[in-house]
Amino acid sequence: MELREKFTPMCFLSALGAGGLSVSFFMYLMFLVPHKGVPMAIFDFVYPALLKGDWLSFIVAFSLVFILAFAFFHFKFLIWNTKQFNLFKKTSNYQSLKNSNVEITLMTIPLTFAMTINVCFVLGAVFIPGLWSIVEFLFPFALIAFIVAGYFALKIFFNYFTRILTTGEFDFTKNNNLSQMISIFAFSMISVGFAAPGAMSHHITINAIGIAGSIFFAAIAVLLLIIKLTIGFTNMFEKGIALEASPSLWIIIPILTLLGIAFIRISFGLDHHFNAPLAKSSLFTFTTLILSIQIIFGILGYKVMKQLNYFDAYIVGENRSPVSFALICPGVAIMVFGMFFINFGLTFNGVVEKYSIFYFALMIPFVFIQYKTVQYFFKLKSKFNF
Repeated sequence: MELREKFTPMCFLSALGAGGLSVSFFMYLMFLVPHKGVPMAIFDFVYPALLKGDWLSFIVAFSLVFILAFAFFHFKFLIWNTKQFNLFKKTSNYQSLKNSNVEITLMTIPLTFAMTINVCFVLGAVFIPGLWSIVEFLFPFALIAFIVAGYFALKIFFNYFTRILTTGEFDFTKNNNLSQMISIFAFSMISVGFAAPGAMSHHITINAIGIAGSIFFAAIAVLLLIIKLTIGFTNMFEKGIALEASPSLWIIIPILTLLGIAFIRISFGLDHHFNAPLAKSSLFTFTTLILSIQIIFGILGYKVMKQLNYFDAYIVGENRSPVSFALICPGVAIMVFGMFFINFGLTFNGVVEKYSIFYFALMIPFVFIQYKTVQYFFKLKSKFNF
């Protein structure tokens, strides 16, 4: 299928959603497979757990299958979108895009490629034996990859923002949604990427570069979050939200997940190398705060989309919009942060005992959200015939 002038950078959300789902199934390995002495579940722990033949083996096998399946879809959609974008750049519609509000949608490209780095990290950790023994050699390459993603994200953003500020061409009549926050999503994804070496490296230089990079991009994200939330809601209060862009109400959910995980990783990094002992109670209050805001926006977005019949029109019905793939990211995000809340907020503080009935009961709503997200993903995939 060739789109050319009909292509939009928002189509990259299909690859982003698939990558996010792949990472979401890694959460079961991350938090259910014991990995003492190592900050994440790796092959050396996952493979023995797979061979045990108990309940955990089933969960491991189940998770590995879906990690691989959605990683496959991620790379398949990434290649397709990259080819389509290169064709789109040769059309007049691309030049029109570069001179309008929707130029900001180009931020989906560094956003998606930053997710690709995360997917590769998960695949390497889970499927390559002994990779962790050379991980310190890999961290500098991970930092370089995120520096490249960050460079392109900043380039796209500053070109857009400079044009808007110098010409005053921002069209407020077409801004009655939160789609402009895609730039914040991208910067948050890059921030959490930098935070991984910042938290896990045993070398203080790598640790410091990772933390500094994470804080830099998180600072941009938070600053823009304040500006764009204010502008977006002002326009929505005046004109109501645009039907096709109504899923943008949920974009705050993945942004909060990424920034939340970035700050958790930064806290662990400071604890390891900067003589700043981590207060366990702060993880409880912080994860509770993030999850609370996500639930508020989750309910608000659902009620608005239900009222506008968005699901009937764009998911069940015949209408097609690449923005629909924006529904995948919030489902992934709330499931991932739900696991962080249960394990770092509650279990880490002794509120809930790990592997207890209550522990698994708390996981049920997040597992259900993941299930519905997978369901929506395949509905959208069949609709777009990718």
